[in-house]
Formats: sequence, C-alpha cells, structure tokens
Amino acid sequence: MKTKEFHFNLPHSLIAQYPSEKRGSSKLMVLDPKLQKIYHENSVNNILKYINSDTFIIFNNSKVRKSRMYAESEMGSNVEFLILDRIGTNLFTALISKSKKQIVGNVYKFPEGLIGKILSKNSSEIVLQFNDDIGEDYFEKHGLVPIPPYIKRDYDKIDEDRYQTVYSKYVGSAASATAGLHFSRDLFSAFKKNNIEYDFITLHVGLGTFLPVRSKKVEEHNMHFETFLIKDCVADRLENAKFLGKKILSIGTTTLRALESSYDNKIKKFKTGQQSTNLFIYPGKNYCFKFVDMLFTNFHTPQSTLLMLVSSFAGKDFVFSSYEEAINKGYKFFSYGDAMLVLNHI
Repeated sequence: MKTKEFHFNLPHSLIAQYPSEKRGSSKLMVLDPKLQKIYHENSVNNILKYINSDTFIIFNNSKVRKSRMYAESEMGSNVEFLILDRIGTNLFTALISKSKKQIVGNVYKFPEGLIGKILSKNSSEIVLQFNDDIGEDYFEKHGLVPIPPYIKRDYDKIDEDRYQTVYSKYVGSAASATAGLHFSRDLFSAFKKNNIEYDFITLHVGLGTFLPVRSKKVEEHNMHFETFLIKDCVADRLENAKFLGKKILSIGTTTLRALESSYDNKIKKFKTGQQSTNLFIYPGKNYCFKFVDMLFTNFHTPQSTLLMLVSSFAGKDFVFSSYEEAINKGYKFFSYGDAMLVLNHI
C-alpha cells in the first residue's frame, strides 16, 4: 500500500491554533461504519447521546512534560531544546534547534547554572548529558509545554492548562494525548451520574506518534516504541466489563494501541505492569481488533500512523469521505481541533 494514498489537502485555516473557548465545546463528528452513516454534533458533551451504562471508557492519564527549554551556547546564542526521554540519571534524548550546526561535545548553559553537553547525535536526536541530576520540578519551573509546530503562534499561558488533560497525573509524555483534551470535569460528573464506568492506563506519548510516514510504502515504516502501564486493578475492571458484554471505548489511538498490544485474546487477559509497544495498525494488514469496540479521536495529519489506524478501524474510504465532509463543514483539525467518535469498528 502506498503512503501517498493517505494524503489529503487541508486548508491552513482549518488547523486549530487555539483550544475551544471551553473544554467540551468543540464539534463532534460521529461515524457508524456498519451503517455507513455520519452524524454531526455541535458539542463533544453530546457524546452522552451515543454511550450509556453499557459502555466502559478507558483514558490515558500521562502528563506532558514541560520539556521545551532554552539554553545559551558557548558562542552566546540562544538554542532551543525539546527534551524527550530520560535514559539515565542525568541523560536525556532531545531535539535541538539548528541541529546541523550543533556537534558532539558542545556545551550549553541552562537556568540555575545547569550545564548540558551533547554526548552523541544521530540524524534526528541528540543525547544530552547534564552535570547534575534534575527532577520533574526543574522542568516544571523552567520549561514550557511543547505545543506542536503546526500551531503558528507564540506560546500562550493558556497552553499550560489546555494542552494537558484534566486527569493527567504521571509526567512522561513528549506530546499530549490530544483526544483527552476535550473531556471536562463536568463531563466526568455526567459519566458518574449516568453510571458509565471509566478508568485509566498510563502511556507516555512520543513524538514519533505524530510524525508522517516517510517511506513510500506503508509496510516499510518502522513504528516507534511507546511505554505504558496497566495496573492489575484496571485490567480486572476491563476484563470484567468485556465479559459482561460492555462496549470498550478507547480515548485516543495511542490508548487503543496499548490495549490491543497487551490483551491476549486466547486467555481473555491483559498483561499487566510496565510494557512497551510498537504495534502498527493500518488498512490491508488484516488486523483483527481484539478488545476495543469504539474509538474517540481527533482529526489527524495526512500520511500519519494515526490516520492509518483510524482508517483500519472504520474503513479507509469511509474515513476519507468523512474527512472530506469535515473540511466542507469547517471542522477544525489536529491537537486543538474538533473530535470524532467511531461507534463500531468494521
């Protein structure tokens, strides 16, 4: 399958530059792949029209690290870093601005006298070694939330709140699990009132999630790994919900990948504890979804693995016709954009 088959043209005006005025007020497109029908709702809060006590919702409670940081080079210029993963006591993988000019051995001055040195480098990332161990409190104090590059504006204080989910808890993501940005505390109260069960796994989202596929053929793409945690008590609740015939609603594509990777369909059990996955789901792979029945997600970038997963879940032709309809009706796309609910996988 050719990667260019997942390209579509999107007017720049439809790339959301700011979050909606209030969580939950974004528009919602609802897809029913089995009936090949599309429904339009003027608010995500209307999701309650499509789910009930026979639904079990699973969220990702990872929190985005305030990993966008600035430092001074030995030549006195400002350099921007995006800290990715901690790989040692004082070692991190990172992205760096003006990458071609930065070489192994370069030293940078960070706030509070912290010194960072490029220990190694490849075509996309560096390994940054600090002269002292730093905790998450350092990033919280000196870093900025890493909003995506397609948001063409200056950093705004609103991003510190709205680029995190209201239920974010464990720091570790390099980017937000954006499907969850729509859910307000009021909506969680409504879930409880309507006896709709929900729970959380923790999956730390990497930047590779959002990158376009570079290979000409989809099958040649090497999927990145993401780490996640499923607690025993959460696995028990999920397994019981499935046993009782409840529909499992995954909030986000990365949550879906974690659940599908961890679930053993033969014994009807999850592997629990810390895990990782590089599961790549795309049309034509003949992937059979084992556990997730419904998917809540955003509108994704062209040629991304996220779009390919949704196309596999709901059917490529149906998804692309829904994207065309979304563009014609002025839906907003990407991280701060509108949302989609897929009622059944094909």
